Parts: sequence; structure tokens; C-alpha cells
Amino acid sequence: MQLVGCSRILPTPNEKQKNKKESQPNHKNRSNLVREHVRGIPRYTGSSPPLTQRTPTTVTVSMALSYQPPPPPPPTTTTLNRKTSSSTSIAPALIRSHFPAKSNALFSQNNHGHLLSLNSTSPEKWRAQVSFFPAFLGKRKDVTTLKEELLEAIAPLDRGAEATPEDQQRVDQIARKLEAVNPTKEPLKSTLLNGKWELIYTTSKSILQTQRPKFLRSITNYQGINVDTLRAQNMETWPFFNQVTADLTPLNTRKVAVKFDFFKIAGLIPIKAPGRARGELEITYLDEELRISRGDLGNLFVLKMVDPSYRVPV
Repeated sequence: MQLVGCSRILPTPNEKQKNKKESQPNHKNRSNLVREHVRGIPRYTGSSPPLTQRTPTTVTVSMALSYQPPPPPPPTTTTLNRKTSSSTSIAPALIRSHFPAKSNALFSQNNHGHLLSLNSTSPEKWRAQVSFFPAFLGKRKDVTTLKEELLEAIAPLDRGAEATPEDQQRVDQIARKLEAVNPTKEPLKSTLLNGKWELIYTTSKSILQTQRPKFLRSITNYQGINVDTLRAQNMETWPFFNQVTADLTPLNTRKVAVKFDFFKIAGLIPIKAPGRARGELEITYLDEELRISRGDLGNLFVLKMVDPSYRVPV
């Protein structure tokens, strides 16, 4: 129904609703049209989820880099050939165990497993750091030090007459250390044994005569030995000058059996020794200056050389 005189015909309610739907833009068709012009992107079908439910997409870019490290520079020091055995791998450990390195190591391994000598260009440094004769040099130093220590220990003991059990134990310990480094392995075959020796220490009470008053004890005791004649002689000095001679029978290169034959009272009156006057003597240390011996009764004797040319009467 139209009204005459109106410039515009009013739409009905149904027409308004239809026109409203037609005027709304079609986002779906527009999105599909855009995707058709983009190559390589598949056509979108379906509705997109809300932004709060979308899963972030991680774009991974992989790059393949072909890098070859430069060859290592040639070593400037001596390189030893590497062997396939395990000896090369353990060599540095053995060297370090025997010759501990300080700030600069003697040997090391590079990244390629080669054994390198870092100080091979300096013989002086090598000799200063590593000695091939440590035992020999240390042995001579130990002998000298031990001899000085022994002489200092027995000096105030009056040849052992005034030694306490603690003093005797200390002297015995030092003597055993010297015996362990004895330079003369076969004393009975050495000419160093020949001559006249002065007794400077002993644990034998019969020789020290501790049961007598001090003014009746012998001031000095000597012992003469000749290896070629296998004869020995013990001599006392003031106040009695008694002597005794003996025959020696070697039991090995260090030990002899002693058989006393004659005593001399005051060095003049000979008396034949009884058959039971026997003993044994082992020479445990011998050099040009000092001799250490041990008797069969466990007594210790320390003597120093006073006359290498002395001869025992036959």
C-alpha cells in the first residue's frame, strides 16, 4: 500500500531484516579470495579458533655449516713416535711418579696424543732437574752424616762405660744404619782391615772393666789385625799393658772364628790361653777410617784406624 505525496516508500519489517543481512560484508569469502592469490599456502577451510586457544608456532631454521679446522702447526720440539701399545700412554705417568714435575713439566701430551719433550733443548736444565745417580750421591752423603752422628753420640760415653741403656740403644740404631750402607761387602778380602785400630766404643763389660775402680781401668784399648796371616791382637795401655793374641779362621767373607792362644801380663809374661777362650767376630762395616764389629755374645765394637802399617806378631 502506497501513500500519494510521499517521496520515499517505507520498507516493511521483513524487508529491513533482509536488507541488513545483505549489507553485512562477507569476511569468509574475502579471506578465501586472499588465500587463493598466495602461492604455496593451502586454502583455509573452517573457522579459526579464538586467540586465547591458538598454539604458538615455532619456526626452526637449520643451517648446515661445513667447517674444517686448520691443520695443527708442526711441533717445535722433539716428537717421539707414538706406538699402539699401552706403554706410550703410561709413560708420562711413570715419569711423573719417579721424577715429580714442578712448574714446568718434562713431558706432556698434545691434542693428537704425541709424547713431547718440553726441555729437550737445554741439557743443563735436564741435568739440573733429573739426576741419574741420586742413589749413589745420596749414599755417600748419608755415610758421612751417619759417621759424624755416631762419633758425636759416643764422644761423652767414655768408650761406653758411662752409657745408659738409652745411650746404648741410640748408638746401636746409628750403627745399624751405617751397616746398611757398608761400602766394603767382603771385609776379609780387603786390605782396609789391616793395621792397628783404637776401640772408641763397646758394650762389652769385660773389656770396659766396669767392675774395677776407674783408676784401675785401661785408658785406651787397641786391636791389631792382619788379613794375610789371619792374626789378631788385643792391647791395653796404662796401668797394666796386658795383651792377648789369637788365630783367625774365616767362616765367610765377613765373619771369623777367634781362638786365643797367648796372654801377656804387663806385655812381658806370656801365659797360654785356655781352650775355652774362643769366640766369633763379624765385621759389619769397614772403610779407611772406621770399623764396626759384632761379637757372638751380642756386643758391639766401634773402632777407628790409627796405624795401617801395624803388623801383629806371628
